[in-house]
Amino acid sequence: MDLNQPTQENVEYMIEAIKTKLRMATGAAMQASSFTSDKYEDLKDIYDMVNSKDRFSISEVEALVSELGKLRS
Repeated sequence: MDLNQPTQENVEYMIEAIKTKLRMATGAAMQASSFTSDKYEDLKDIYDMVNSKDRFSISEVEALVSELGKLRS
């Protein structure tokens, strides 16, 4: 999958991957359809950061969820 292209399909893929990696209990509240490709670069940055780490502290998860919340349309 070429994540360099700002498509809605890629947005949905990244959101699902982030939710899985963070084991988000509130994952149902974060629907991929709430995100558009307008903020693609910001979402990609979060996706890349999430994929670069194996573990996250509670405060890191909270910060990531907060940032994702700001990107929702």
